[in-house]
Amino acid sequence: MNISFYAARHKPRAQQALAELKGLYGHVEPEKADLICVLGGDGTMLHALHDYADFAAPIFGMNLGTLGFLLNTYKREGLLERIEKSKRFTIHPLEMTAIDKHGESHKLVAFNEVSVLRETHNSAKIKIYINDVLRLKELVCDGVLVSTPVGSTAYNSSAGGPILPLTANIMPITPISVFRPRHWPGALVRNDKKIRFEIINPVERPVSVTADSKEVRDVREVYIQESADVTKALLFDDENTLGDRIFKEQFADYAI
Repeated sequence: MNISFYAARHKPRAQQALAELKGLYGHVEPEKADLICVLGGDGTMLHALHDYADFAAPIFGMNLGTLGFLLNTYKREGLLERIEKSKRFTIHPLEMTAIDKHGESHKLVAFNEVSVLRETHNSAKIKIYINDVLRLKELVCDGVLVSTPVGSTAYNSSAGGPILPLTANIMPITPISVFRPRHWPGALVRNDKKIRFEIINPVERPVSVTADSKEVRDVREVYIQESADVTKALLFDDENTLGDRIFKEQFADYAI
C-alpha cells in the first residue's frame, strides 16, 4: 500500500511521528497514494480535508492533538493491519457562495460548518430562504450557522444545535445568541434543499461569513447547499468508529 503522510507543521510530536512512520512504511506524494495518513489534531484533519478535497485516496487520521474527534488513536505499529480492518465513512461538505458588498462572488466548501457572524456591536438581521421561499422574515442575532452531520458536534453543538447521526441527511440551521424571534431554536433542513441568507441593512449591520477557517467580510447574501461534487472517505478503527463517537456525544459520553 502506498501511503502519503500529512502532519501538523508546528507540532513537534506530529513531526517526530512523521519521520518515524515514513521510515517504517515509506512515503509517496498524495497524487500517487492509496491512502493519506494524517498526524495531528482535528484542526490538522480539517486542513487535510481541504487540501486533498480533489484526491480520491481515503484518509486515516491518528491523533497527536487534544481531542482528536476525527482521528484514531496514535500507534506506530500495525498501521497496515488497522487500515485493512477499518470502517469507511463517506462525508459530504457544504458548498457556500457568498456575495459581498461589491457584488463579487466567493465560493468555498466547508466540512464542518458555514457560520454567518456580525462584525460590529450591532446585531445581525437576516432573512432566511429555503429553496427561494422566505421562511423567516427577520432573525435578529449575533449570527447563524449551518453544519454538516460531522460538524454538528463542533461549533453547532456549542451554539445549542443538535448532534446528528452521520446518516441523518439533514442540515441544521442554528442561531447564535438569538434575540428575535424569542427562543427560536433553529430548524432542520433536508440535505437536498438550498438555503439562502439575505442580510438586512448590511451597511449599518455588517456581517461576515466563514466556511470552516476561511472568511469573507461584508457579505450581502450567502447561499448554502450540500456539495454534489466533493466527497471524502474517512477511515476509523472498527472498535471506535465515527458513528459510535457521534452517538456517544449525544449522551455527553465521548472519550477517545
